Amino acid sequence: MLKHIFLISFLISLFLFYGYSFQNIQESGKIYYVSPKGNNANPGTKEQPWATPGYASRKLKAGDTLIILGGRYILSQYDDDIIIPQNSGTPEKWITIKGEEGNRPVLAGRDNLLTAIDLSGKSYIKIENLEITSDNGEPFRDGIEALNEPISNIIIKNVYIHHMDEFGINISDVNGIQILDSQISYCGFGCIGGPEGQQGGWQNVLISKCILSYSGHYYQGGKGPGPYDRPDGFGIESSMGPIEISNTLVEHNKGDGLDSKAENTYIHHCIVANNSCDGIKLWGNNSKVENTLIYGRGDGKKEVTPWSAIVISTEKSNSSFFIINVTVDDEVGNNYLMHVQYDYPDIPINLTMKNNIFSARGPNSPIFLGNSVKFKIENNLFYMPKHPDRILDYLDKTYGTKEIDNIGKGNLYGDPLFNQPAFGNLGDYHLKDKSPAIDNGTLEDAPKNDLDNRPRPIGKGVDMGAYEK
Repeated sequence: MLKHIFLISFLISLFLFYGYSFQNIQESGKIYYVSPKGNNANPGTKEQPWATPGYASRKLKAGDTLIILGGRYILSQYDDDIIIPQNSGTPEKWITIKGEEGNRPVLAGRDNLLTAIDLSGKSYIKIENLEITSDNGEPFRDGIEALNEPISNIIIKNVYIHHMDEFGINISDVNGIQILDSQISYCGFGCIGGPEGQQGGWQNVLISKCILSYSGHYYQGGKGPGPYDRPDGFGIESSMGPIEISNTLVEHNKGDGLDSKAENTYIHHCIVANNSCDGIKLWGNNSKVENTLIYGRGDGKKEVTPWSAIVISTEKSNSSFFIINVTVDDEVGNNYLMHVQYDYPDIPINLTMKNNIFSARGPNSPIFLGNSVKFKIENNLFYMPKHPDRILDYLDKTYGTKEIDNIGKGNLYGDPLFNQPAFGNLGDYHLKDKSPAIDNGTLEDAPKNDLDNRPRPIGKGVDMGAYEK
């Protein structure tokens, strides 16, 4: 029942945007072209293309398509070189700006240019098949931004944004955006994020099949870090959402992996690995993590850190959070593997945890629940080999292997027998044949498939963790 209520709320919120936009985008206007060998005095045809993407973008009307032909375009002049559409599309006639198929163009910035693409105040625009990066380490701030006015109904697909001084994508207010099949890496301030919104923040968002990695590992031509001390893979401020992040790899960011203050955040089929700080951080009511693997906090450094694989923290009473079929592994220890309402222990929330694996191979890494957390923790596998007498802290009590039945029904303690647990590098968290996680989950609220999109259950019952054996 819980699963159906959660999914229905997402479907109602997302149907008009997700279902409509994919099926109804029409490139029914004119098709224009840009080429490094073109001239802005030309008419913008394929035979006589324009020379600069910024100039060309200002010529587009609803339904038009701009094809940026392969090559390298140097962006340096504010604001002439920035792609700034002067018009929005319409629901029936989107504006499309895309790179040449099979010959993706490079937009290379320098001279501390603000951004490559500014979508402020625009709607019904699709950006596709572009590479955005610094011109050989020259200062260049954001890849795509929209900070001055809200945007809506935007698709960003198959873009590669890397080696930027600030954000890959930097947006304050958006209602309806899809970021698909894209890689954003080596950005000084973070892969995807933005300041606190003034008109609703991030709403109706889908991020799918992306790579968000190595934030903070580059800044102004060097290895970083830059002036921002916690560059996240994804980090946004408060909103009503919904936010959906799926089938995405989030790794080696010098801040958190995924940090969402939005309500109705749904993270599923993701791998969040080897980020320096917290793995996944949730702040908003009705948020859920499902079919996700989280491991390797500390980004390969085995020093003691104050960070956790999962953090849930909210000031809103009676908020609900769900952790279902998630695998968590950590080697460093000496901090909570997961903490819930640590900063707000007297604010009541509801927590449901089912079919998860929590493995803490370090010396002191239990789970912490604030005093007012109302929890349902069932059919989870715990493994804390260096502190089996301290699995969970709650109400000034410590629950170890002897008290595991008091945590909830169906919970077990034992080695999950991962194929290859790892720290700082690639791990394999599929289960070996004799793992106690196999067939010992509950079908109630379990997803219909696993992280590999294999069906659940396979065998006599649902497996614990992100992978079905």
